[in-house]
Amino acid sequence: MRVHAGDDKVMSVMDRSALIGALPYARRYARALAGSQAAGDAAVADALRAVLAAEDAETESDAGARAALYRAIGDLDAARSAPPDASGGAPYGETVPGAPYGETVPGAPYGATPLQRRLLLLTALENQPLIAAAAACRMTAEAAELELRLAREALRSGTATRVLIIEDEPIIAFDIQELVEACGHHVVGIAASEAQAVAIAAAERPGLVLADINLGIGGDGTNAVARIQAGLQIPVIFVTAHPERLLTGTAVEPAFVISKPFDPTTLAVATFQAITRGVPAALGLGPR
Repeated sequence: MRVHAGDDKVMSVMDRSALIGALPYARRYARALAGSQAAGDAAVADALRAVLAAEDAETESDAGARAALYRAIGDLDAARSAPPDASGGAPYGETVPGAPYGETVPGAPYGATPLQRRLLLLTALENQPLIAAAAACRMTAEAAELELRLAREALRSGTATRVLIIEDEPIIAFDIQELVEACGHHVVGIAASEAQAVAIAAAERPGLVLADINLGIGGDGTNAVARIQAGLQIPVIFVTAHPERLLTGTAVEPAFVISKPFDPTTLAVATFQAITRGVPAALGLGPR
């Protein structure tokens, strides 16, 4: 960050490029943390302003820009999820008039605290090493390691749900089914096309949808989700080899996006967060 006389901050080309490149990752993290696109993108906007205002923010490298945004988003989430103080704040989970990024202060349902959720998402969804995740949460690596251990225990005891998988490649679909069932969920069906997805969703009324974007001759996964959510308000996780296409911030986009290929921990964290924190909203998504 370049700081000149008169407190006027002038960003170098490198600063600007690094921050722009970090925005899709920041959106993915913030949306998953908040449970919706609107709440997550609002948090990213405020985090970006905080980073630009910080004289000591290191944003000249791609890693530095991502770290600065992750830390600012975490600070906002920590402030929003803090317990009520003597001045009379609202308890966890209750509506707070004028609260930023949503209508409620998130609590710690199903045994996972807001801090633990941040660490899970940073290490699993964002692929940050432990030391980087700890720094983003303003804690030591040792303390973060302990919190992550507790968070993974919460994952194992987390709530189970009925899952619809939308995937046109049979081998990939069965791999996803195995991972989903290993997380303790029940797969109600596998759809290879838009029409199949809509029909299974109407018949089975799942609690979560895992959707690929490109269904080949079977249509488009985002269209299938839009049709499903016209009648069912349920959380959706998009699984894609091109997550940046769903993280532009310029259109209606999903709250939960994971990249192909992914490991079991990433899927476990994403499904846990979507089920226990996700705030479903109808998606008017066009082809991607």
